[in-house]
Amino acid sequence: MSMTTLLREAAQQKLLRPLDVQFALTVTTEDEPAVMLAAALLSHEAGEGHVCLPLARLTPEAFAHPSTLLAQLFECAGQPDDWQATLLASPAVSEGDAPTPLILSDGRLYLNRMWCNERQVAAFFAQENTPLAVDEVRLTQALTSLFPATDDVNWQKVAAAVALTRRISVISGGPGTGKTTTVAKLLAALVQMVDGDKCRIRLAAPTGKAAARLTESLGNALRQLSLNEQQKAMLPDEASTLHRLLGAQPGSQRMRHHAGNPLHLDVLVVDEASMIDLPMMSRLIEALPPHARVIFLGDRDQLASVEAGAVLGDICAWVNAGYTAERAAQLTRLTGCAVPAGDGSAASALRDSLCLLQKSYRFGSDSGIGQLAAAVNRGDKSATRDVFGQGFSDIERKPLQSTEEYQQMLDDALAGYARYLSLVHSNAAPAEVIAAFGEYQLLCALREGPFGVSGLNERLEQALLRQRQITRLPHSRWYHGRPVMIARNDSSLGLFNGDIGIALEQGQGIRVWFPLPDGTIKSVQPGRLPEHDTAWAMTVHKSQGSEFDHAALILPQQIVPVVTRELVYTAITRARKRLSLYADERVLMQAITSRTERRSGLEALFRRMM
Repeated sequence: MSMTTLLREAAQQKLLRPLDVQFALTVTTEDEPAVMLAAALLSHEAGEGHVCLPLARLTPEAFAHPSTLLAQLFECAGQPDDWQATLLASPAVSEGDAPTPLILSDGRLYLNRMWCNERQVAAFFAQENTPLAVDEVRLTQALTSLFPATDDVNWQKVAAAVALTRRISVISGGPGTGKTTTVAKLLAALVQMVDGDKCRIRLAAPTGKAAARLTESLGNALRQLSLNEQQKAMLPDEASTLHRLLGAQPGSQRMRHHAGNPLHLDVLVVDEASMIDLPMMSRLIEALPPHARVIFLGDRDQLASVEAGAVLGDICAWVNAGYTAERAAQLTRLTGCAVPAGDGSAASALRDSLCLLQKSYRFGSDSGIGQLAAAVNRGDKSATRDVFGQGFSDIERKPLQSTEEYQQMLDDALAGYARYLSLVHSNAAPAEVIAAFGEYQLLCALREGPFGVSGLNERLEQALLRQRQITRLPHSRWYHGRPVMIARNDSSLGLFNGDIGIALEQGQGIRVWFPLPDGTIKSVQPGRLPEHDTAWAMTVHKSQGSEFDHAALILPQQIVPVVTRELVYTAITRARKRLSLYADERVLMQAITSRTERRSGLEALFRRMM
């Protein structure tokens, strides 16, 4: 049987996507069955979020599946003893010295564009991350005035010093560790030190919801600082999405801003950096002017981006290595804190531009949410069980095995949305309705099935129809109060993947109202919307960049690979005041011991380049 036939059979059995098979058939022929198989598997890995395919994974065992078809595929490929030699003998593969669709580098097979993206990102953080010349006396005075004295190391103050003395900096920390407060103070120090010189500062985040949150939280933090009118005028009052910042073009993958037309800014602050995939990070880097400084904020322990790569995670893998001795001494001088140094010189430029915020100001010892997030993040099963047994009022775990328990979960969800529905029925103002919808949210690990987004949205709508809480328009899915989430970017409308809108009938037919990053709202006719989904329930991935007063996480009854420690941690940290967890203990315990893996060569590149 030919490789083409076997690959098509693999697509029918859903071992591969039709796209993977088509890609393999495009880049090579039946004369190179091993290369054809490697290309299909590489495309499949890219679809799973991996940047590359290590040659060591080119075995049937690495792609564990009950089907015997994988073994047949590798038999048809000849099971080469030397995959590197076999691949490099093909005109479709090079080591980067020729424009081939596949690149083999350091024992890893890449799609050409992913290889280019990864090298660009590595070079940016490793080679372009230059120290900035500063007046240390003035900077020390500014930091002292902005950050209160503490007995131990004030990591917020250290983070500000890091960002103010490097062209590129990364500040990571969990919920409530003060990332926004830190940025507000370091921007205040920055505008105080430029002495009236022009300093164009921009704010951005991956999604509209995250941009709106950054606008609100940073605005609140800045208003509490003592700045004169000239300094206040230099500070931004609105964050935009990355797509909007880069100038996404309708109906095109092209951006208005790129190397030939760089962004007009001097300082860029990017929040929720864990959500930025490798291609987007590469586009952002390409569009930066050579002098611009960049401050990335994010939680390294959250889920990685939906698309390929885990850039923030790869970068922050070095955060525990510590600063170089010279850098630790400088930060100690600037902050008055005893900043410890690490060992060795590996990735020194990257290490010296990182800071991990370690103290949570939102979740204290009396917070079940905080205790649970910490236990899950450590992968500590015993501590996770103990947290639920300590009687915290802000967390609860409910089983989800029986039909009755499933129905109780649905009833709990309807109760969670009760205030929102009441405002919808009373025809409250769109802004008030939108705010109320953010108070409660059902979060899922899966998209399909009774425990997934589609199944839960359908069952909740059926329950609301039975209770006459909603009434669908004839021959339509639309109804007054329907929440929707945008699934595809539409730059002409200013709507982007992850934006949430509420359908409201205001006397002139239904329109869908969306909050904008600047705090205003706008309405769009339903027929003009890009691809979208009902949003009573959403995936944990889609919830990143958002927070809810009460978050409810639904885990499936069976253990599935996508339910990992990072997913559970991300869901827990979406809750501000209350968390409900519907899960079998066996599934939960398996999840918190399973790590999300994103294969890339970034860490190795950092080590080699620095």
